[in-house]
Amino acid sequence: MTPPLAYWVHDLSPFVIRFGENFGIRWYGLAYVLGFLAGGWLMMRYRRAGRSALAAEQVPDFIVALVVGVLVGGRLGYFLLYDFELLRSHPLVLLRVWEGGMASHGGFIGVVLAIWWFARRTGLPFLHLGDILVSTVPVGLLLGRLANFVNGELWGKITTVSWAVIFPKSALEGTPVALIAPRHPSQLYEAALEGVVLLALVQWRFWKSDVVPTQPGRLSGEFLVAYAALRCVGELFREPDAPLILGLSRGTFYSIIVAIAGAALIARSWRHRHGPPPVGPP
Repeated sequence: MTPPLAYWVHDLSPFVIRFGENFGIRWYGLAYVLGFLAGGWLMMRYRRAGRSALAAEQVPDFIVALVVGVLVGGRLGYFLLYDFELLRSHPLVLLRVWEGGMASHGGFIGVVLAIWWFARRTGLPFLHLGDILVSTVPVGLLLGRLANFVNGELWGKITTVSWAVIFPKSALEGTPVALIAPRHPSQLYEAALEGVVLLALVQWRFWKSDVVPTQPGRLSGEFLVAYAALRCVGELFREPDAPLILGLSRGTFYSIIVAIAGAALIARSWRHRHGPPPVGPP
Protein backbone atom coordinates (compact mmCIF):
# COMPACT_ATOMS: atom_id res chain seq x y z
CA MET A 1 0.00 0.00 0.00
CA THR A 2 1.28 3.46 -0.86
CA PRO A 3 2.23 5.45 2.28
CA PRO A 4 -0.43 8.09 3.04
CA LEU A 5 2.05 10.98 2.76
CA ALA A 6 2.61 10.05 -0.87
CA TYR A 7 -0.78 11.65 -1.57
CA TRP A 8 -1.55 15.33 -1.93
CA VAL A 9 -2.84 16.90 1.28
CA HIS A 10 -5.74 19.25 0.66
CA ASP A 11 -4.74 22.72 1.84
CA LEU A 12 -6.83 25.07 -0.32
CA SER A 13 -8.37 28.13 1.28
CA PRO A 14 -12.16 28.55 0.99
CA PHE A 15 -11.62 32.30 0.62
CA VAL A 16 -10.93 34.23 -2.56
CA ILE A 17 -10.20 37.28 -0.39
CA ARG A 18 -10.13 37.11 3.39
CA PHE A 19 -10.86 40.12 5.62
CA GLY A 20 -10.91 38.36 8.96
CA GLU A 21 -10.75 34.94 10.60
CA ASN A 22 -14.12 33.89 9.24
CA PHE A 23 -15.15 36.74 6.94
CA GLY A 24 -14.40 37.40 3.30
CA ILE A 25 -15.33 36.47 -0.26
CA ARG A 26 -15.58 32.69 -0.50
CA TRP A 27 -15.15 30.51 -3.55
CA TYR A 28 -18.50 28.85 -2.79
CA GLY A 29 -20.35 32.16 -2.89
CA LEU A 30 -18.48 33.21 -6.02
CA ALA A 31 -19.51 29.92 -7.66
CA TYR A 32 -23.17 30.78 -7.10
CA VAL A 33 -22.75 34.29 -8.49
CA LEU A 34 -20.93 33.08 -11.61
CA GLY A 35 -23.45 30.28 -12.10
CA PHE A 36 -26.39 32.68 -12.13
CA LEU A 37 -24.56 35.15 -14.37
CA ALA A 38 -23.77 32.37 -16.84
CA GLY A 39 -27.40 31.25 -16.74
CA GLY A 40 -28.60 34.78 -17.47
CA TRP A 41 -26.15 35.12 -20.36
CA LEU A 42 -27.38 31.87 -21.91
CA MET A 43 -31.02 32.94 -21.55
CA MET A 44 -30.29 36.21 -23.33
CA ARG A 45 -28.56 34.26 -26.09
CA TYR A 46 -31.58 31.96 -26.46
CA ARG A 47 -33.81 35.00 -26.84
CA ARG A 48 -31.64 36.54 -29.53
CA ALA A 49 -31.68 33.23 -31.39
CA GLY A 50 -35.49 33.13 -31.26
CA ARG A 51 -35.58 29.96 -29.16
CA SER A 52 -37.11 31.40 -25.97
CA ALA A 53 -40.42 33.05 -25.14
CA LEU A 54 -38.74 34.77 -22.19
CA ALA A 55 -38.32 38.46 -23.08
CA ALA A 56 -34.92 40.05 -22.56
CA GLU A 57 -36.24 42.43 -19.91
CA GLN A 58 -37.77 39.48 -18.02
CA VAL A 59 -34.48 37.59 -17.66
CA PRO A 60 -33.18 39.59 -14.64
CA ASP A 61 -36.48 39.09 -12.77
CA PHE A 62 -36.42 35.38 -13.58
CA ILE A 63 -32.86 35.09 -12.30
CA VAL A 64 -33.79 36.85 -9.03
CA ALA A 65 -36.68 34.42 -8.52
CA LEU A 66 -34.34 31.50 -9.15
CA VAL A 67 -31.75 32.85 -6.73
CA VAL A 68 -34.34 32.93 -3.96
CA GLY A 69 -35.59 29.46 -4.88
CA VAL A 70 -32.12 27.93 -4.94
CA LEU A 71 -30.91 29.52 -1.71
CA VAL A 72 -34.05 28.91 0.34
CA GLY A 73 -34.76 25.47 -1.12
CA GLY A 74 -31.14 24.34 -0.96
CA ARG A 75 -30.70 25.51 2.63
CA LEU A 76 -33.98 24.11 3.93
CA GLY A 77 -33.49 20.94 1.90
CA TYR A 78 -30.10 20.26 3.44
CA PHE A 79 -31.50 20.12 6.96
CA LEU A 80 -34.82 18.48 6.10
CA LEU A 81 -33.22 15.78 3.95
CA TYR A 82 -29.83 15.30 5.63
CA ASP A 83 -29.73 16.74 9.15
CA PHE A 84 -33.25 17.20 10.49
CA GLU A 85 -32.28 16.50 14.10
CA LEU A 86 -29.89 19.46 14.12
CA LEU A 87 -32.60 21.70 12.67
CA ARG A 88 -35.12 20.48 15.23
CA SER A 89 -32.82 21.10 18.18
CA HIS A 90 -31.22 24.32 16.87
CA PRO A 91 -33.61 26.06 14.40
CA LEU A 92 -31.35 29.11 14.13
CA VAL A 93 -28.74 26.94 12.41
CA LEU A 94 -30.58 27.89 9.19
CA LEU A 95 -29.08 31.36 9.51
CA ARG A 96 -25.48 30.18 9.98
CA VAL A 97 -24.83 30.09 6.25
CA TRP A 98 -21.08 30.57 6.73
CA GLU A 99 -20.94 27.02 8.08
CA GLY A 100 -22.13 25.60 4.75
CA GLY A 101 -25.00 23.22 4.12
CA MET A 102 -26.86 23.19 0.79
CA ALA A 103 -28.67 20.29 -0.87
CA SER A 104 -29.07 20.12 -4.63
CA HIS A 105 -32.31 18.13 -4.32
CA GLY A 106 -33.73 20.79 -2.02
CA GLY A 107 -32.58 23.43 -4.48
CA PHE A 108 -34.53 21.65 -7.23
CA ILE A 109 -37.73 21.93 -5.18
CA GLY A 110 -37.08 25.61 -4.51
CA VAL A 111 -36.49 26.22 -8.21
CA VAL A 112 -39.74 24.47 -9.18
CA LEU A 113 -41.64 26.77 -6.82
CA ALA A 114 -39.81 29.82 -8.20
CA ILE A 115 -40.68 28.84 -11.78
CA TRP A 116 -44.32 28.27 -10.80
CA TRP A 117 -44.48 31.72 -9.19
CA PHE A 118 -42.82 33.42 -12.16
CA ALA A 119 -45.04 31.61 -14.66
CA ARG A 120 -48.17 32.77 -12.84
CA ARG A 121 -46.85 36.33 -12.63
CA THR A 122 -45.91 36.61 -16.31
CA GLY A 123 -48.31 34.21 -18.00
CA LEU A 124 -45.44 32.32 -19.62
CA PRO A 125 -45.75 28.52 -19.88
CA PHE A 126 -44.37 26.76 -16.80
CA LEU A 127 -42.84 23.88 -18.76
CA HIS A 128 -41.22 26.18 -21.30
CA LEU A 129 -39.54 28.13 -18.50
CA GLY A 130 -38.38 24.86 -16.98
CA ASP A 131 -36.84 23.73 -20.26
CA ILE A 132 -35.02 27.03 -20.63
CA LEU A 133 -33.69 26.79 -17.10
CA VAL A 134 -32.45 23.20 -17.13
CA SER A 135 -30.30 23.92 -20.16
CA THR A 136 -28.28 26.31 -17.95
CA VAL A 137 -28.28 24.48 -14.59
CA PRO A 138 -25.20 22.27 -15.20
CA VAL A 139 -22.99 25.37 -15.27
CA GLY A 140 -23.97 26.09 -11.67
CA LEU A 141 -23.56 22.43 -10.70
CA LEU A 142 -20.06 22.40 -12.21
CA LEU A 143 -18.97 25.52 -10.32
CA GLY A 144 -20.62 24.36 -7.11
CA ARG A 145 -18.84 20.99 -7.13
CA LEU A 146 -15.51 22.68 -7.82
CA ALA A 147 -16.20 24.94 -4.83
CA ASN A 148 -16.96 21.83 -2.73
CA PHE A 149 -13.50 20.55 -3.61
CA VAL A 150 -11.85 23.86 -2.74
CA ASN A 151 -13.68 23.79 0.60
CA GLY A 152 -12.46 20.25 1.26
CA GLU A 153 -16.00 19.04 1.95
CA LEU A 154 -18.21 16.22 0.66
CA TRP A 155 -15.13 14.05 0.15
CA GLY A 156 -15.12 10.57 -1.31
CA LYS A 157 -14.62 7.09 0.08
CA ILE A 158 -11.25 5.79 1.22
CA THR A 159 -9.12 4.58 -1.68
CA THR A 160 -5.54 3.95 -2.76
CA VAL A 161 -5.78 5.22 -6.34
CA SER A 162 -2.79 7.36 -7.31
CA TRP A 163 -4.88 10.55 -7.57
CA ALA A 164 -6.43 10.18 -4.12
CA VAL A 165 -6.42 13.20 -1.80
CA ILE A 166 -5.95 13.50 1.93
CA PHE A 167 -8.72 15.71 3.30
CA PRO A 168 -7.76 16.86 6.82
CA LYS A 169 -11.42 17.67 7.58
CA SER A 170 -12.30 13.98 7.09
CA ALA A 171 -10.59 13.11 10.38
CA LEU A 172 -10.91 14.35 13.94
CA GLU A 173 -9.24 17.69 14.57
CA GLY A 174 -5.66 17.20 15.64
CA THR A 175 -5.20 13.86 13.85
CA PRO A 176 -1.69 13.65 12.37
CA VAL A 177 -1.76 13.87 8.57
CA ALA A 178 0.15 10.59 8.35
CA LEU A 179 -2.81 8.82 9.99
CA ILE A 180 -5.52 10.29 7.71
CA ALA A 181 -6.71 7.93 4.99
CA PRO A 182 -6.61 9.15 1.36
CA ARG A 183 -9.97 9.47 -0.36
CA HIS A 184 -11.51 9.82 -3.79
CA PRO A 185 -11.80 13.48 -4.86
CA SER A 186 -15.47 12.73 -5.57
CA GLN A 187 -16.27 16.43 -5.83
CA LEU A 188 -14.24 16.52 -9.05
CA TYR A 189 -15.95 13.39 -10.35
CA GLU A 190 -19.31 15.02 -9.75
CA ALA A 191 -18.13 18.27 -11.36
CA ALA A 192 -17.27 16.30 -14.49
CA LEU A 193 -20.49 14.25 -14.49
CA GLU A 194 -23.13 16.71 -13.28
CA GLY A 195 -21.34 19.68 -14.83
CA VAL A 196 -19.45 18.93 -18.02
CA VAL A 197 -21.28 15.80 -19.23
CA LEU A 198 -24.74 17.06 -18.33
CA LEU A 199 -24.09 20.50 -19.82
CA ALA A 200 -22.97 18.95 -23.10
CA LEU A 201 -26.10 16.79 -23.18
CA VAL A 202 -28.69 19.52 -22.50
CA GLN A 203 -26.99 22.05 -24.78
CA TRP A 204 -26.88 19.51 -27.59
CA ARG A 205 -30.58 18.73 -27.12
CA PHE A 206 -31.49 22.42 -26.85
CA TRP A 207 -29.74 23.53 -30.03
CA LYS A 208 -29.84 20.40 -32.20
CA SER A 209 -33.42 19.24 -31.67
CA ASP A 210 -36.93 20.73 -31.63
CA VAL A 211 -37.94 19.34 -28.22
CA VAL A 212 -38.15 22.75 -26.53
CA PRO A 213 -40.69 24.33 -28.94
CA THR A 214 -42.65 21.17 -29.77
CA GLN A 215 -42.54 19.02 -26.62
CA PRO A 216 -42.68 21.27 -23.53
CA GLY A 217 -41.24 19.53 -20.50
CA ARG A 218 -39.29 16.99 -22.52
CA LEU A 219 -35.90 18.62 -21.95
CA SER A 220 -36.68 19.10 -18.26
CA GLY A 221 -37.53 15.42 -17.98
CA GLU A 222 -34.38 14.36 -19.80
CA PHE A 223 -32.33 16.62 -17.56
CA LEU A 224 -33.83 15.12 -14.38
CA VAL A 225 -33.30 11.53 -15.55
CA ALA A 226 -29.73 12.22 -16.69
CA TYR A 227 -28.90 14.14 -13.51
CA ALA A 228 -30.25 11.34 -11.35
CA ALA A 229 -28.25 8.71 -13.24
CA LEU A 230 -25.02 10.72 -13.14
CA ARG A 231 -25.54 11.59 -9.46
CA CYS A 232 -25.97 7.89 -8.66
CA VAL A 233 -22.66 7.16 -10.39
CA GLY A 234 -20.97 9.89 -8.36
CA GLU A 235 -22.48 8.51 -5.16
CA LEU A 236 -20.56 5.26 -5.71
CA PHE A 237 -17.36 7.15 -4.88
CA ARG A 238 -18.71 9.62 -2.31
CA GLU A 239 -18.69 9.05 1.43
CA PRO A 240 -22.33 9.14 2.63
CA ASP A 241 -22.89 12.28 4.70
CA ALA A 242 -26.04 11.01 6.43
CA PRO A 243 -27.50 7.63 7.49
CA LEU A 244 -28.53 5.35 4.64
CA ILE A 245 -32.12 4.85 3.49
CA LEU A 246 -33.01 1.28 2.44
CA GLY A 247 -29.30 0.59 2.13
CA LEU A 248 -28.81 3.51 -0.26
CA SER A 249 -27.04 6.80 0.31
CA ARG A 250 -29.49 9.66 0.61
CA GLY A 251 -28.16 11.20 -2.58
CA THR A 252 -28.97 7.98 -4.45
CA PHE A 253 -32.36 7.53 -2.80
CA TYR A 254 -33.52 11.07 -3.58
CA SER A 255 -32.12 10.79 -7.11
CA ILE A 256 -34.41 7.83 -7.78
CA ILE A 257 -37.38 10.07 -6.95
CA VAL A 258 -35.95 12.74 -9.27
CA ALA A 259 -35.62 10.17 -12.07
CA ILE A 260 -39.25 9.10 -11.64
CA ALA A 261 -40.36 12.74 -11.91
CA GLY A 262 -38.23 13.15 -15.03
CA ALA A 263 -39.69 10.03 -16.64
CA ALA A 264 -43.20 11.34 -15.94
CA LEU A 265 -42.35 14.64 -17.67
CA ILE A 266 -40.98 12.81 -20.71
CA ALA A 267 -44.13 10.68 -20.95
CA ARG A 268 -46.32 13.77 -20.65
CA SER A 269 -44.39 15.66 -23.31
CA TRP A 270 -44.78 12.81 -25.75
CA ARG A 271 -48.56 12.89 -25.33
CA HIS A 272 -48.78 16.69 -25.66
CA ARG A 273 -46.61 17.43 -28.69
CA HIS A 274 -47.51 20.55 -30.65
CA GLY A 275 -46.04 23.24 -32.90
CA PRO A 276 -43.56 25.84 -31.64
CA PRO A 277 -44.95 28.71 -29.51
CA PRO A 278 -44.83 32.22 -30.93
CA VAL A 279 -41.66 34.07 -29.99
CA GLY A 280 -41.65 37.86 -30.11
CA PRO A 281 -38.80 40.13 -31.17
CA PRO A 282 -35.64 40.14 -29.01
